[in-house]
Parts: sequence; structure tokens; C-alpha cells
Amino acid sequence: MIGLPFKYGKVIDSNFFINRDNELQYLKTITLSKINITLISPRRWGKSSLIHRLSEVVKKENKKVVFCFIDLFNSRTETEFYEYFATQILKASYSKWEERIEKTKQFFQQLIPQFNFGADPTTQFSVSFDWDSVEKNPNEILDLPEKIAKSKKIQLVICLDEFQNIAHFNDPLGFQKKARSIWQLHQHCSYILYGSKRNMMTELFEKKSMPFYKFGEVMLLKKIENNHWTKFIQKQFRKTKKTISKKNASTIANLVDNHPYFVQQFANAVWIKTQKECTESIINEALKDLLLQYELFFIRETQSLSNLQINLLKAIALDEKVLSGKKTIKKYHLNSSSSVSRSKDALVQKEIIDVFENKIEFLDPLLKIWIKTVYLNKPL
Repeated sequence: MIGLPFKYGKVIDSNFFINRDNELQYLKTITLSKINITLISPRRWGKSSLIHRLSEVVKKENKKVVFCFIDLFNSRTETEFYEYFATQILKASYSKWEERIEKTKQFFQQLIPQFNFGADPTTQFSVSFDWDSVEKNPNEILDLPEKIAKSKKIQLVICLDEFQNIAHFNDPLGFQKKARSIWQLHQHCSYILYGSKRNMMTELFEKKSMPFYKFGEVMLLKKIENNHWTKFIQKQFRKTKKTISKKNASTIANLVDNHPYFVQQFANAVWIKTQKECTESIINEALKDLLLQYELFFIRETQSLSNLQINLLKAIALDEKVLSGKKTIKKYHLNSSSSVSRSKDALVQKEIIDVFENKIEFLDPLLKIWIKTVYLNKPL
């Protein structure tokens, strides 16, 4: 049975990885130099896949570099963070559960860890602590990666995904100060921090008043260029004995603004409909199907917006260049330039649009197409 030739919605492996050669080389150089990295981009642009690919490339060349992946999506409190942080560090550093227990006792002087096991103690393993003790001695957990890396004579690379979730902690600023004060002293490990909410990440690392300002190199991830997507789409079609012209492959990527997640999703929808050769009509049918599939979601999302916000989305969907201009304000009933600014900020906070490289974009390019073709009944 032939698997689907396009992948989205999860970390992708090397078979589905497109280009990013320059980014990988840069990240590899910085990582091996033990310099911290902050990776910033809008959501679904492939940050997690890029870091996982980095780990594969580095580990092939240097077995002394160990990557530890920590997803903070479900960490809403400091307690949850410390316990999950310690658990994942130990899992990445020691393969045997007996060794994890033995070594953990050596690294903690003030804290008494409690070990939890499932049916398979190797994979179903976690550490918990008494919160009162952690509150008094958080440094023992924050310093754990350095102690382990020094002890094992390895380099630990701590990859913290959804890092912006620390904003949910009771005292996020206090936590940042504690973490920064410890992590900046580490010489045998480094940190890669990234997350799906670009604006929150930008504030954490580019605002001078924040503890993590200048914590390391900040990398702004860009989109993959259309020519790379075109070659990839054609290659994946050929692998499954189907064909698609260069023009049609380019059209698929262009229609969804070369957005990594949506290019793979849209290309997959087109591939499913294609028997032997992809045509322009197949692309249009696949696009209609996708819009219909998400229509209920789009309706709910737009119904939650104010009239001014909806009007601004109309202007953006129709590619108006000067949103605060008098003609645009009058044409779309936007009231005033200050109203435009407030509505734009609100839509950014709601994660419907984003401002990247001085350009306003829909985070979901299908929503833009739906507003233009269905909501406004305009031609694509």
C-alpha cells in the first residue's frame, strides 16, 4: 500500500523535508558552538520539524551531542514545568531507568525526587517533587542539564517548544529571571527556544526589559520559496506514478502563499483527486473541497469578530495596500486610521493575521481565500 506523499500536522521526517539547507547549516554551526538560539516565526511554518531535522544531522556527525525535546504545551504551572523538565532531561541522558534513579539521587542535594513508573519503566517514567521544596530550591532542577552534561562529558541541547506557555505561570517574570540566571552560566549545554505564538515569543526575547533579552542568537524563520515547493510537489507526484506540470505545482503553493503546512495539505488534496495527470480543474475542485471542509470553522471564527475587524479582513483579503488610507477607510467603513490600528492589533492577538517582514498575512491562507471567494463572492 502506497502512503500519502505529503505530510502535515506533525513533525515531518527527512523524506518530507524541503530545502532549509542554509538554515540547517547556520543552526548546526551555532548549536555546536554551544550558543543559545531563539527561533521565531508564525505558527505552522515548520519550526519543530526544522529542529528535529537539525538533531538528525548533528547526531550523525557527533555522537557526543545529545538533543532533549521538551514540549511545554501542557505545562501551565511552574510545578508542571519543573517536573516535566527534569523527566525529559533524564530520559534523554540515560536510557536505563535504573541509571536514571541512581544518577538523579547524586544530582539533587536539597530536593527529594519521587519516581513514577508505568508498565514499561523505560518509556513510562516520570519524576515529581514536593512543591514547597522546589519553591525553595528551583536551581537544582534548572541546573540539572549542566550537571548531567558535565558528568557524562557530552553536550546537551535542550529544545523547548511552546516556550511562550511560561506566560501562564503565576509569576512568569519571576520564573524567567530564575531560569535566565542559571542557564546563562551553563558551559556544557545550550538551549533552543521556540513556540507557535510569534508575538509572545518576540516580546520575550526582543524586548529589552525582559530577562531573556539577548539570551542568544535570534533567528527569524522565513517561508520556503515557491521554486522549492514546485520541485518537491512534482517529485512526490512522480513517486506515486502520477504527473503534474511545473505550472500547476507552482500554482498549488502560490494559492496558499507558500505556507509549509497548507502547501502539503493542499497538495495532498490535489493528489488524492488525481488519477494520472493533474489538471487545473482538479486543483480548483480540491480547493473547493478544502474550503467546504473548513467552512463551519471559518463561519464561527468570523462571527466572533466585530464589524470593524471583519471589514479590515475584507480589505486585507482583497490585497489593499494602504489600509489606513482615506480611500480604503471609506471603501470598507473602517471609521479612522486609529480604528484600523486597533482592529489590526486585535486580529493579531486573536491569531487570525500576523505582521511579518512588514507585510500583513493571514495565518490561515485558506481563510483568506474563503473570505474573498465565498464571503465576498469575488473571483480568485
